[in-house]
Amino acid sequence: MSAFSAIGEDREIDREEFTPGIEPQATWCPGCGDFSVLKALKQALPEVGRNPEEVAVFTGIGCSGKLNSYLDSYGFHTIHGRSVPVARAAKLANPDLEVIAAGGDGDGYGIGGNHFIHTARENHDMTYVVFNNEIFGLTKGQTSPTSPKGHKSKTQPHGSAKDPIRPLSLGLTAGASYIARTAAVNPNQAAEILAEAIEHDGFAHVDFLTQCPTWNKDAKSYVPYTDVQESDEFDFDITDREEAAQMMYEVESKLYEGEVLTGRFYVDEDRPSYTEEKKATGEMPEEPLAERYFDEDAEWERSYDLLEHHT
Repeated sequence: MSAFSAIGEDREIDREEFTPGIEPQATWCPGCGDFSVLKALKQALPEVGRNPEEVAVFTGIGCSGKLNSYLDSYGFHTIHGRSVPVARAAKLANPDLEVIAAGGDGDGYGIGGNHFIHTARENHDMTYVVFNNEIFGLTKGQTSPTSPKGHKSKTQPHGSAKDPIRPLSLGLTAGASYIARTAAVNPNQAAEILAEAIEHDGFAHVDFLTQCPTWNKDAKSYVPYTDVQESDEFDFDITDREEAAQMMYEVESKLYEGEVLTGRFYVDEDRPSYTEEKKATGEMPEEPLAERYFDEDAEWERSYDLLEHHT
C-alpha cells in the first residue's frame, strides 16, 4: 500500500463509494448524455478494483467539466482544453494513481487538440473520455469541431462550411493504443468499454457520444446504434492498424448519415507506455516522485543536477 493513500488496498469496492457523501444536485439538463458517463464510470471503477483514493479525474471547461463534482475521488478542474496535460503530469508523478481525463468535443478536439495528439503519440498510461455531442453546450450551442457540415448555429448561421473532425482516425494516427466509441444510450457497453480503457496500459481514447437535448436536437439521441462486435455485418481485426483505420473511416462517415456504430476499434497491448519507456532508459525513478513528499529522508534532485553542463 502507498504511504499516502489507499493505493493497492485489496478489498471489494462498492460503486456507491464514488457518490459524494453530500451529493450535489447535478446541473446537467434533463435527458443529457453526460449522466450516462457518470453512471458508467461509477460502474467501471469498482469492476476493475479501484477505490476512490486510487482515482484522480481531471476535467476541462464545459458541461463535461462538472464530472468530478459528482464523482467522489480525487479531482482537478482545469481550464479549457487542459485536462490532458494536467492529468499526464499527475500520472508521471504517481504512476500507481488511476488517471482519467475528461472533456467535451470542443475542449478535447478543438482547444485541447494539440495536447490530445501528443499525449496519444507518447502513449501515456491514462484514460481520456471525450463527451462528444457535436456542439458547444455550456456556452449555448456554438458549432464545434465535430458538428456536421452544414450545421447551423449562432456562430455559423448559414451552416458550417467545414467537414467535421474524425476523432477516432485522429486518435489512431496520433498513436493511441486503445480506441473505442460508445454512446449514452448503450449503458452496458459504455461501462464495459470504460473498464477496458481503465485497465489498458497506455493511452486509451474513448469517444463517448452524449446527446444534447437542449442545444443540438439535430443529433437526436444517437439511436438506433449497432455494436460492431456483436454484428455479423462487420468483420475486422482490432489489433490490425490498417483494418482498424478502414473501419474507423466507415464508422465516422456513417455517423452523419444517421447510422451509429459503436464498439472497440483498435487495441495494441504490446506497445509500452510512456512511463515504461522512461523507466527502461533510466530517465524516470523507480520510486514515484509523489512518495518523496511523505519521506523525510528522501533526497530531492533538481533538473539542473541531472543534466550535463556545458564547458
